[in-house]
Amino acid sequence: MPHLLKVSKLSFGYDKEKLLFKDLSLTLVRGELKAIVGESGAGKSTLFELILKNLKPLSGTVSVASCAQVFQDPYSSFHPSYSLLNQIQDVAPLAELDKYLKLINLDYDLLLKLPHELSGGQLQRASILRAILMKPDILLLDEPTSALDNVIQLEVMKMLMNHLDSMAMLLITHDMELAQWCADEIITI
Repeated sequence: MPHLLKVSKLSFGYDKEKLLFKDLSLTLVRGELKAIVGESGAGKSTLFELILKNLKPLSGTVSVASCAQVFQDPYSSFHPSYSLLNQIQDVAPLAELDKYLKLINLDYDLLLKLPHELSGGQLQRASILRAILMKPDILLLDEPTSALDNVIQLEVMKMLMNHLDSMAMLLITHDMELAQWCADEIITI
């Protein structure tokens, strides 16, 4: 099966004397969900920036298919002065919108609102909805369920895992129980 993500001997640090990681390698194929765990400041979100090619590694290579990202802070992932629906349809087709609204437990009327008019949990589910509708090869999930209560968190993770037949996922989490429950592999950095 071809790799959707191949990270080979990746080294990076904002200070060359203090590397966040050295010679990090990982691969991801369709159907896999891998979790990245580590303490705050260990470089988990920085790894996503390197995968998205927003940062340049000191050494090593990243080969990646199409990605969509769900950020930890949903308020920073939407423009404040446009409705959520406008922002979703700018990047994704809406053909399956109704299906996913039900799966993610979100009302259509909420998408007509501005980001600040929603709770953090509602906005995070809208962010996940947008990412899924984009139909990426890889979904990069940075603490995607941290703003959700336990029941909704479980529903959302089950829904995401039901999409592993069409994509791969890389999950950043501090929740080791969640990682152990859903991940094929746990990578500690």
